[in-house]
Amino acid sequence: MEPICAVLEFAPPMYWAAKKRESDPSARVVRGEEPRKEILIVWKGAGRGLYGARKVWGQLNRQGVTVARCTVERLMRELSPCGAVWSRRRPRTTVPGADRPGDLLERDFTAERPGLRWVADITHVATACGWVYTAFVQDLCSRWIVGRQVADHLGTDLGAWRRRR
Repeated sequence: MEPICAVLEFAPPMYWAAKKRESDPSARVVRGEEPRKEILIVWKGAGRGLYGARKVWGQLNRQGVTVARCTVERLMRELSPCGAVWSRRRPRTTVPGADRPGDLLERDFTAERPGLRWVADITHVATACGWVYTAFVQDLCSRWIVGRQVADHLGTDLGAWRRRR
């Protein structure tokens, strides 16, 4: 070993110390063993497999386990549990270039008596399970909702509704 150490210009005791360190786990590895177990317990238990590093870290702190957030992130990358990722992309509710019905009310949103004029609208709402589409039909005189329909898709049956009497 001494000739190689002489060529590489470092002392043989440094080589042997480094060789010994390879077999011993580092202090960081030893410190990370306890949080690994706690992270998996929180991720599987309270988080039901949905928590990411930030929520796991918060839950660990509430339980009195002191660990840095970056340590939780690193250990979760090593353990490979990942949190649920919600799509931030908004759904498309209109199709460009599609035929749209004309304005039958000619922008006059008044009505003399109930049941004479109705308007409809459709919107989407983000939920934990995905997007939900809701269609409403409103009476212009009373401003009451006279019909509604909710679906998890934007199909033609979303507009099919029945008036309640």
